[in-house]
Amino acid sequence: MTAFVKQPDLSAGALHVWQRNRDVLLQLWKSEFVAQLLEPPFVIFALGLGLGKFVELDNGQDYVAFLAPGLLAMFPMFTAVFECAWNSYLRLDQGTYRAILATPASIDDIITGEILWGATRSTVNAAYILLVAALLTPWLGMVDSPWAILCVPVAVIPGIFFSAMSILFASVAKAMSQFGYFFNLVINPMFWFGGAFFPTDSLPAWGRVVAWCIPLTHATALYRGFITGELEWSMAGDFAWLVVATGITYLAALWSMRRRLTE
Repeated sequence: MTAFVKQPDLSAGALHVWQRNRDVLLQLWKSEFVAQLLEPPFVIFALGLGLGKFVELDNGQDYVAFLAPGLLAMFPMFTAVFECAWNSYLRLDQGTYRAILATPASIDDIITGEILWGATRSTVNAAYILLVAALLTPWLGMVDSPWAILCVPVAVIPGIFFSAMSILFASVAKAMSQFGYFFNLVINPMFWFGGAFFPTDSLPAWGRVVAWCIPLTHATALYRGFITGELEWSMAGDFAWLVVATGITYLAALWSMRRRLTE
């Protein structure tokens, strides 16, 4: 327990790890960004306008407008997960982390830098999706309030959470094939029960309990409040849930990766 909660050994090395990942991305930006730029608009038109014609919400809201906060939470989650799960495992397996340890950077610097990079990618993705939603608003009515701009700074918290969670799994995975369990047993339930595609209030009692335990649910609730302008006190609880869960998951990722890199 003491090892789990001990103060992280951090220095400027964490920023240098972040910069290393940034430099790699700048060399590969064409292959990295093209798919990410095209996918959100495709999903908006396919689900929001295609499937949305057959969906009627109890409050009379257009389905495409209901879908916007969910996409704002979901796509950045995938960005953080792919960056800090598969990519972190590859850097761990190929010895990149051990090579960095030959520099003054500590294990905590490496993992914190990785998590900050995943959160950066996630936040940038959230900002892009919000921009797409804002540009489509004159036609689709996706953004109703100037409070929507708060989605971008708030996106940093779930970005850190999903990045830390992904690195936590990477630290215990023994083979790339094991990430199938992570995706199917952790990411998929969040994808379906996180409130992105349908109101969680419509779920049975056990489903609402599961949804409450899912971080994506709280991120979606925050974004939905900001985008619609319907601010409620429950949003403070959603934010607090994310902050506490993020802190615990970050410490768990550091603790687990310390064990992995000192084996």
